[in-house]
Amino acid sequence: MTTIRRAASVALVAAGSIALLAGCVAGEGAAANPDDGSTSEWSTDTLAIDFATYNPLSLVVRDQGLIEEALGDGVTVEWVQSAGSNKANELLRSGSIDVGSTAGSAALLARANGSPIQVIGIYSQPEWSALVVGPDSDITSVGDLAGRSVAATKGTDPYFFLLQALDEAGVDVRDVEVQNLQHADGRAALDGGSVEAWAGLDPIMAAAEQESGAELLYRNVDFNTYGFLNATEEFLTNHPDVAQIVVDAYEDARAWALEHPEETAQLLADVAGIDIEVATIVIQERSNLDVSGVPGAAQLAVLERIAPVLVDSGDVKTAKAVDDALATIVNAEFAERAVNR
Repeated sequence: MTTIRRAASVALVAAGSIALLAGCVAGEGAAANPDDGSTSEWSTDTLAIDFATYNPLSLVVRDQGLIEEALGDGVTVEWVQSAGSNKANELLRSGSIDVGSTAGSAALLARANGSPIQVIGIYSQPEWSALVVGPDSDITSVGDLAGRSVAATKGTDPYFFLLQALDEAGVDVRDVEVQNLQHADGRAALDGGSVEAWAGLDPIMAAAEQESGAELLYRNVDFNTYGFLNATEEFLTNHPDVAQIVVDAYEDARAWALEHPEETAQLLADVAGIDIEVATIVIQERSNLDVSGVPGAAQLAVLERIAPVLVDSGDVKTAKAVDDALATIVNAEFAERAVNR
């Protein structure tokens, strides 16, 4: 796989990092004297970051070593796989990772419930969620889910997709037996007949269609929120130089992925262990990577639509908590620098 080489960009980021860290105490990434020909050290010697099959750009960044190349030997990069937005949020909250991938709805849920995270980049505008039934199901509409069992991973986009779809169909979520299963387990439950429907997530969902004959009961791209790249506020405050490198790497990965859709699909197939045909559907039909990486009004508009659902479902206690989260979740400065290099 061709590796992106952007030495000039790295040099520019390193120079910008000096300015970002001018206020740091000595030993915490303080800039070296520019007159002696030396370079500044990074503000940390470790970075913990996730990769996820629902975040194709993370696979490119990891596979091509873009962050490692930019940081050099001075920073150890630890990659941790996230099985879903809920798992990424758990890792961020516990401090196990500094940067993690979630759906926008999951990020809003986490911040509204006290997790100090902010979105620093947008990795995709996907249609990664839908309601799925088995090939021989007698369920033909969302309204038919009343009194049925549905698998969904709480705290993720498929779960909130389910809530929005039920609300639109006039079905109270309390009239549905929601089984809280991780995404892959939800598919297994559907295949095994222990649930009658599943709030699916790609690429697992696309694989279920191809391999098990599963059918998409209901699709609505507007019920899917954007892919958010999030970081803890502590990380952004103490290590802005490294945060910038991460966001820059994502923008380089986006450019590469848009130019190499077949290779990106193959990478997804390899990591996820799925057929290339399935991966191609995910990348070319259900993942819009050609979006601005800068978080802002477009994402907030989507989150504002889902905000009442978070409160009505009891996932967030008060509307004020959601409003406060909406007002503080976006940190666009890193992405703005990245796209304007």
